Amino acid sequence: MKIAVLCGGLSNERDVSLSGGVGIARALRSIGHRVALVDLFLGWTEPFDEIEDVFTAEEQSGHFAVGEDAPDLAAVRAMRPGQGLVGPNVLRICQAADIAFLALHGDEGENGKLQAYFDINGVKYTGSGYLGSALAMDKALSKILLRQAGVPVADSVTVRRGEDAPMPPFPCVVKPCSGGSSVGTTIVNGPDEYQAALELAFRYEDSVLAERFIDGRELTVGVLDGAAMPVTEIIPKSGFYDYKNKYQPGMTDEPCPAPITDEQTAAIQALAEKVYKVLRLQAYGRVDFIMGRDGVFYCLEANTLPGMTPTSLIPRVGRAMGMDYGALCQSLIDASLKKYR
Repeated sequence: MKIAVLCGGLSNERDVSLSGGVGIARALRSIGHRVALVDLFLGWTEPFDEIEDVFTAEEQSGHFAVGEDAPDLAAVRAMRPGQGLVGPNVLRICQAADIAFLALHGDEGENGKLQAYFDINGVKYTGSGYLGSALAMDKALSKILLRQAGVPVADSVTVRRGEDAPMPPFPCVVKPCSGGSSVGTTIVNGPDEYQAALELAFRYEDSVLAERFIDGRELTVGVLDGAAMPVTEIIPKSGFYDYKNKYQPGMTDEPCPAPITDEQTAAIQALAEKVYKVLRLQAYGRVDFIMGRDGVFYCLEANTLPGMTPTSLIPRVGRAMGMDYGALCQSLIDASLKKYR
């Protein structure tokens, strides 16, 4: 197959996307696919005679490490100033591919706009369609839908820039409403810390979610083609599961399958499949939970394009299922192509 692997872009998770994209491209080439690795924002600027040439171009760098901090997006914008989100030749390359593998994260990759753009322009792509992507990306909206469907979620308030901030329950977690990778997220223990946490979150977005902090065990469940994968527990060695602990090797223990009972495993997997259906996800995703001290599984969020870096959770789950990285990538493509049959 000819596959366009899209990564980079202009979200705060740009570096995470680049790391995953490089790994995906390398893995897909190793199992015989022709691959073009393309930065969504910077595009493809190398000269080519025929569009087919980009799928056989010399392999790009084989590794990209995620730093401890989110990227400097102003510096990235300066590399192609005054232009839109989609870089040169991106659409043309994706239209020539059999499928675009979306190794993207954050707003432009997961909020449904790119998916709708590709639908209009006849591009097949991995992951959920525009509707599921939009519903899952907006944490405030997804909480409303999940609560109505009977899925436990933490109590929360939504704060919008320029409006009076309602007081949440404390302790609470303050985070951008549509962000990812814990960028701009703070655990707040009382009112004196609240304003600073809001100011940090507002650096990234105009809507912020302040939800009740639930003390318990963090668990996550991948869903592939509608079926739950093995459960993983997330145990940071210090602090909480923030950007640094997510992407720096050795910072977090992630046993898979998680050390919980068979009954608990069945219950959380059933909830993950329910979340997948309620939010109209397709192909694959990952649903994050906290198992509270009361034994209840509270859904934190659903991720429509889970990370694929060397430290990411879905590759770890794939290994637990006996799939190497290349086989996992192929399974995500196969599940995504079912949308078009």
